[in-house]
Amino acid sequence: MIQGFGDMNLSLTFAAIGSALGTGVAGMAAIGAWKKAFVQNKVAPFALIAFVGAPLTQTIYGMILRGKIIEANLPATPENYMYQMIIGLAAGLAMGASAWMQGKAGASASDALAETGKGFGQYIMVLGVIETVALFVMAFCMMALPKV
Repeated sequence: MIQGFGDMNLSLTFAAIGSALGTGVAGMAAIGAWKKAFVQNKVAPFALIAFVGAPLTQTIYGMILRGKIIEANLPATPENYMYQMIIGLAAGLAMGASAWMQGKAGASASDALAETGKGFGQYIMVLGVIETVALFVMAFCMMALPKV
């Protein structure tokens, strides 16, 4: 009988991989935008850090879901264990994809804000819409877990 493993941390791991990819992409764009500003002797907008950090929250959602999957793993049976592995894997991939795409949108937002100095609110709203995908995945998967 397997106990305590939940989804083998698949939900957390894949969400975190997406966060790493997303923050990396957005971070590279922010650095490039700041470099352009410095070369042109313009003020480098600190607000770009919001675009870089946005994909980090998907890691938290993966951790929350992982905890709920572990809680639902009682009693552990081969049937519900496989179900939890599948839901953890699928949810982790979906949250990770959300983080990666959010980072790519954050990269575009960094470039646009640094060049124009305008549109911060609109860019954050786009990142929020992408974030909502991960929130939905977490919430709906938690609703699908067996009740203990």
